[in-house]
Amino acid sequence: MMGSFPPPVARWSMDFYYPNFQNDMWRIVGTVFFSNKNHFIRGNKFNQEAIENFCREKGIALYDTAAKVLREKGNASDKHLQVVEPVDLARLLVQIPLCSSVAVTGQKAAETLLQVLAGQEFDRAPDLPRVGEYKTFHYGTRHMRFYRMPSTSRAYPMALEKKAAFYAQLFKEAL
Repeated sequence: MMGSFPPPVARWSMDFYYPNFQNDMWRIVGTVFFSNKNHFIRGNKFNQEAIENFCREKGIALYDTAAKVLREKGNASDKHLQVVEPVDLARLLVQIPLCSSVAVTGQKAAETLLQVLAGQEFDRAPDLPRVGEYKTFHYGTRHMRFYRMPSTSRAYPMALEKKAAFYAQLFKEAL
């Protein structure tokens, strides 16, 4: 799973992916797998150890779609996020030979990954999938799925339960 880029460090509640306590990623995952949106919450922070253990157990890898960014306003908004250097997806896929699906969490991440897929290591970039759906692409001999998921940001106007339904389908198909 790949997002756009973490918010400024001042907004982190842990030193791991989706660290902003206002972001609903770990509430969505708790809802999908444990029927409890607070499953990964301890006090007023996310339980990083439980999240990391869960991801290892399920085989969920997390990364950003950009290696370097410029936050033009110093806030967490993707609207003011300029990608300076996109992720080297080919290098990541070499390190994860069993990976067959890449899911992006939001519009900025989707746009960034599409630019990467248009690069020379990939056969051709797919069209942008609709939210909750996937398109296929190839990396060498690997047949891959590119999922576009709803943003887990609370700024994205969709109820947590509806977002969780999209993610439940992703995990059912991809894990």
